[in-house]
Amino acid sequence: MHVLLVEDDSTLADGISRILKSHGMAVDVVDNGSDADSILQHAEIAVMILDIGLPGIDGFEVVRRLRARGSHLPVLLLTARDAIQDRVHGLELGADDYLVKPFATPELVARLKALVRRSNPKPVEWRVGGLSLDTFTKRVRINDQPVELSVREWAVLEYLIQQASRVVSKQQIIDAILPWGEELTLNAVEVYVSRIRLKISGAGVVIRTIRGFGYMLEKEVP
Repeated sequence: MHVLLVEDDSTLADGISRILKSHGMAVDVVDNGSDADSILQHAEIAVMILDIGLPGIDGFEVVRRLRARGSHLPVLLLTARDAIQDRVHGLELGADDYLVKPFATPELVARLKALVRRSNPKPVEWRVGGLSLDTFTKRVRINDQPVELSVREWAVLEYLIQQASRVVSKQQIIDAILPWGEELTLNAVEVYVSRIRLKISGAGVVIRTIRGFGYMLEKEVP
């Protein structure tokens, strides 16, 4: 796994680099935003660890330029700033996660691996009754006939089918489908579930409301 580490504190950068290399990762280290921006335009990188407070262009601007180029490279922000608005701003610009200094190195390694896994998902097709959901093509079919869903409806259905025959709460659905910094109300979840029920009718699948607990998707019993 090839990591780009952008950190102007040489002692911290050296420590992080040694730890990542001990986990079998290849690490490139730069100490300013301009060099990072240049490398990102031509190098094959799996994930970037990015400090916010950098000389020259800061971490926010590095992320902004990266996303403006259409790159989906996973970005983990490192910051010593405690203000929640700084973290939210970075996530809104397109960063995927953040750690506040000081941090535990096992957590850093675990978060990096998780970001890379999520950025390279394996295609999976889920089937319950006559309902099929393809995570690669982002298509839903009922008995091989396509069903049109909105982005949020897709996300809710994907989580429910992954948890088929298990009861999940509205809050669990929200936590599973929303990226950092976004909000969704419990009432909105009810609306999405109601719409999905209408769209998948006839698939031999039912989304049951378990009062006081949440929802459960399962194969319909004749």
